[in-house]
Amino acid sequence: MAKKQASQGTPATAVLAAAGVPFTLHPYTHDPSAASYGLEAAEVLGIDPARVFKTLMVDVDGKLAVGIVPVSGTLDLKAIAAALGSKKAAMADPKAAERRTGYVLGGISPLGQRQSSPTVLDESALAYGTVLVSGGRRGLDIELAPADLIKLTGARTAPIGSSH
Repeated sequence: MAKKQASQGTPATAVLAAAGVPFTLHPYTHDPSAASYGLEAAEVLGIDPARVFKTLMVDVDGKLAVGIVPVSGTLDLKAIAAALGSKKAAMADPKAAERRTGYVLGGISPLGQRQSSPTVLDESALAYGTVLVSGGRRGLDIELAPADLIKLTGARTAPIGSSH
């Protein structure tokens, strides 16, 4: 498992290191022309896109929340709203997401956010020993056990992803 390196340190890696959670860093060279940050990571790293998860900010009843779904699919807005006890959700304003998390789009990690938000992880993550999420910047993914991701984010799991 990787040790935090100064050149790769982000709030997300700091949270993992402080918690003593085993993780592996997967840095890669981000292509600014890539259409999808998550699919780019899966392809460059040679990892099944169903194991690579994207972190999306949603607005549920005027409050921000986090949905974590496989990059191979999309976030089901009705499903995440239901998981959070609401009827509907909308994608959050990108600038609001950046302000809330302290990360830039394409590099939003579910870990080490500036302000924590209610978090829902797609239940498909539980089928894998490890999953990958953004490490807090474009071109850096973190591999960790889904149970550790749930513990550190306070996430609940629900079927919130839909495949393409």
